[in-house]
Amino acid sequence: MPRAIWSGTVSFGLVSIPVRMFAAVSEHKLHFNLVHRKDESPIGYEKVCKLEGREVPESEIVKAYELENGEYVYLEDEDFEAAEAEGGHAFDIEQFVPIEEIDPIYFERSYYLAPQEGAEKVYTLLVRAMEEAELAAIGTFVMREREYLACLRIRDGVITLERMYFHDEVRPPSDIRPARARVSTEELEMAATLIDRFKGSFDPKQYSDTYTERLLEVIRRKRKGEEIHAVPEVEPEEAPDLIAALRASLEAHGRPRQRRDSTRRASSRRQSRGRSRSRARR
Repeated sequence: MPRAIWSGTVSFGLVSIPVRMFAAVSEHKLHFNLVHRKDESPIGYEKVCKLEGREVPESEIVKAYELENGEYVYLEDEDFEAAEAEGGHAFDIEQFVPIEEIDPIYFERSYYLAPQEGAEKVYTLLVRAMEEAELAAIGTFVMREREYLACLRIRDGVITLERMYFHDEVRPPSDIRPARARVSTEELEMAATLIDRFKGSFDPKQYSDTYTERLLEVIRRKRKGEEIHAVPEVEPEEAPDLIAALRASLEAHGRPRQRRDSTRRASSRRQSRGRSRSRARR
């Protein structure tokens, strides 16, 4: 089992669940070292005092908050602990809400919560209750000297914590919202048809990190002594007018709309027959 990132309790009402937090995502990151090209010696980083020009030992380094004009307030570990609310390692559920009401822009990072030993029953109780209610839980918790807003949801029988941004951390789009341009009815209808051609169900297995795969291939080839040359960029052709681009896209993608409509009608008839049989059984 991986190492827990955080441990605490999830509470709703007077019910508390001791839990441990684990990362839910393992990102595709290639880790690179900085080395001296001449002798392959690693390049290190030193903590240097900019005034004295000398390296400073860890014991002389302190966290400080700058108020203004170079005035600093030094903070010790006890100061951060004092700022935590009573029961700082607790996630108190404040509200249950439909998850579709939460704008995805608020989601920052995902974690799994597992029960601590002896808490399996109350953990299962919350899982099943939330599954039946089809709701997510909202609350706050403190981790690594910071308070977070978070959402609890159930994923495959496991409580999943979505760390969230607070409202004032999300920038409104008003500063970059473009002016509305005029769009013709024909352009809008063709765009809607093109979107319909690409419509489908989301399957994350269809997508992979192709850039990392290509970069690893470059590394393997360089290890063998091959010379690597970047593919020259092709100058983009002059963009056709919008109607022509839409028409060409429709011709290049998807089957005729008539066939899709007939397929949809057949599917609708099958669903209707299924509902009729279901009512008849009742």
